[in-house]
Amino acid sequence: MAGNAGADHEGMTMTNVTIIGSGRMARALATVMLRGNHPVQILGRDGSSTRDLVESLGPGVTGGITGAAVTGAIVFLAVPHKDVHNAILEVGDSLDGRVIVNISNTVDVSNFDRLVTPPGTSSAEETALMLHGRAEVVKAFNTTFAATLEAGDVAGQHLDVFIAGDSEQAKEKVSAVAASAGLRPIDVGPLRRARELEAFMLVVTGLQVSPEHQHFNWDTALRIFP
Repeated sequence: MAGNAGADHEGMTMTNVTIIGSGRMARALATVMLRGNHPVQILGRDGSSTRDLVESLGPGVTGGITGAAVTGAIVFLAVPHKDVHNAILEVGDSLDGRVIVNISNTVDVSNFDRLVTPPGTSSAEETALMLHGRAEVVKAFNTTFAATLEAGDVAGQHLDVFIAGDSEQAKEKVSAVAASAGLRPIDVGPLRRARELEAFMLVVTGLQVSPEHQHFNWDTALRIFP
């Protein structure tokens, strides 16, 4: 599964990115990265759905099965929280030395009333522990939803991308690819701030699924004004 690599825009630095997963968030993230002129590699478990996704996105995208060699300097784990551990095992040593972006939320979707992670930790911090210092982990894009992320805005308003991590260099790299696509990156501090980013989504998703709040839906987004 392979597409054609996109050409660089004048004066803009390209960053190769890899997306693990082939679902709606994988599509949205790929669209964002292509908008910023960054070549994308998509690795998914399902060869057929991954191939379809790659072909639908067009030039600038390549694809393969999870476990193939990672080519991106930045790797997005576009899988649910419950699948993060297996995804890391399947990709293996290819993650070494790269920036790993954990985008998952830990809301229990059976009731939208609790987080599945123990108190005092987060999915992003669990990812960092799994990698044992082999790569820098950043939390980002968990407050953006697939449809609005793919669109790039909500009601004409840009999207904010909240970023947490212990490596300033890693956060700068993620900020740069987000900004190149017209999004506004906001550094919220060290990786432990991922706890608050994930916990806040418990409030947001609770509003979205509640019939009492008709104006909250999956096409909303979080933004800090101004």
